[in-house]
Amino acid sequence: MTPSPRILLCGDVLGRLNQLCKRVSSVNKSAGPFDALLCVGQFFPDSPDGLEEFNDYIAGRSNFPIPTYFIGDYGVGAPKILSAASKEAGNQGFKMDGLKVCGNLYWLKGSGKFTLHGLSVVYLSGRKSASGMQFGTYSEDDVDALRALAEEPGIVDIFFTNEWPSGVTNKAATSDVPSGVSDSADADSTISELVADIKPRYHVAGTMGVFYAREPYTNVDAVHVTRFMGLAPVGNKNKQKFIHAISPTPASTMSSVEICAKPPNTTLSPYTMVEKATPTEAIAKRPGESGSDSQYWRYDVSQKRQKHGDGDSERLCFKFTSSGCCPRGEKCHFRHDEDARQQSIRGVCFDLLNKGKCERGPDCNFKHSLQDENGSASSRRSFGTPSSNRSKECWFCLSSPCVELHLITGIEDCEIELNRVQNSLKAYFENQGKQVVFFEWVFKRATHANLQVVPVPSSRASGIKDIFNLAAKKLGFKFKTIESTNNSEGRRLLRTQYDRSCSLFYVELPGGTILTHVVEENERFPSQFGREVLAGLLNTADRADWKNCKLSKEEETKMAERFKKQFEAYDPNR
Repeated sequence: MTPSPRILLCGDVLGRLNQLCKRVSSVNKSAGPFDALLCVGQFFPDSPDGLEEFNDYIAGRSNFPIPTYFIGDYGVGAPKILSAASKEAGNQGFKMDGLKVCGNLYWLKGSGKFTLHGLSVVYLSGRKSASGMQFGTYSEDDVDALRALAEEPGIVDIFFTNEWPSGVTNKAATSDVPSGVSDSADADSTISELVADIKPRYHVAGTMGVFYAREPYTNVDAVHVTRFMGLAPVGNKNKQKFIHAISPTPASTMSSVEICAKPPNTTLSPYTMVEKATPTEAIAKRPGESGSDSQYWRYDVSQKRQKHGDGDSERLCFKFTSSGCCPRGEKCHFRHDEDARQQSIRGVCFDLLNKGKCERGPDCNFKHSLQDENGSASSRRSFGTPSSNRSKECWFCLSSPCVELHLITGIEDCEIELNRVQNSLKAYFENQGKQVVFFEWVFKRATHANLQVVPVPSSRASGIKDIFNLAAKKLGFKFKTIESTNNSEGRRLLRTQYDRSCSLFYVELPGGTILTHVVEENERFPSQFGREVLAGLLNTADRADWKNCKLSKEEETKMAERFKKQFEAYDPNR
């Protein structure tokens, strides 16, 4: 059994890197080894006097003993050091797992989610401020991104922020609450809302100057508890605890009994009485994100659309835009816009739709101009029947200049060959102790569909039908069932129910049973439905979105070649 990761948590460092690293080295030697150090609160010095010590680490004259991550991107020297780090070639693009500042030191910028030694980690860097500084403040976009992440399946293991959430001491034992904390004006109500949505197993924060380990509390609409921990600054005069060790088992590997466990001192959630945060206009926007520049409504020239408002409802819902369905429905804070959804289907960058620009520039893999239904750049909305020219932008069509040839491991002419490949894949994975699930999303406006193949451990195969039916029930529909003994017969029966006037989703289960659902014109059906359900079954929630699975072209080529070699004995075309 793989041992649980061992993580050190630390409060405000305040540039005292020598003292921090000496303490970490000592703890690592006596109680380690530890896998990583996560720092909350101000990381940089309070005054220029601390810069010489800090710069020793940046220049490589001193070193961090273990991989260290920080979110407190403010203090003396922060703008200069972080600006330089941002320009490094290795830090270009969309990196949620940290920008490397120097050896073993990583800056977690903005907000995001990544996997750390099997743990699902979510963070919000900076503080709430109206100053508009480039570093040290979080933006409304950072908050929006976390609200979207909160809708994704799976349990977050660790959420760390700089500031404490408002109301965290509600319903807590008063004898354990540090003096002056319960009514502190330094706490942040936006973080209270986020942590209530995200429901992490651990929430860690700094900036308050004291150590506080709250009793575990229950979460609304979740079976697991959350533990909040506030950490004191490094080298504080009152000798309060500034470093703490945890060794949590990743939630993705825990049993339901372990997830549901509640210690005797567990309280109710402290956030059920917290008022909503102030309007998001009070949250600082970073330079370049002023109201005049961030005109994310420009993709829509409809007279009904108003310009940037004060509320979240003017921002697009990432979940709806990317998948066509949001579990919050009318209760969602963000806008569900079908026009934006159609642009997303055509490959347009979400940031462009939402903010009017994309900061990733040439590193972004999506289109940075609006597309009409012919797949051509357009400055206005268009309606009608899609053209075959859309295949020019398709990654799968062999005639497309955009085709990802390095990922193609075989080519088939017709359905007879398709059936042979399905049977070969079944045999290949059966030899590995796995059963195969096939699913297909046939969108009527698309040029073609893609048959997806996901192997599932045989020990979990019996639950596949139930989990798909449960997911369907949550979305408000019920699958129709087609009983079949082979691929060809199943697809023949499927065609008798599908007249091409509507879209269709179906999943072929091990054993031949097919679950099918005809999607009506105005039905909001998530295009990633099959992936999301199976990612939940396999405890790999981070892979529900294909964008999270992207690798470099070199890695993809190696992966495809490795599969071709392993599959060679089963390949019907050899």
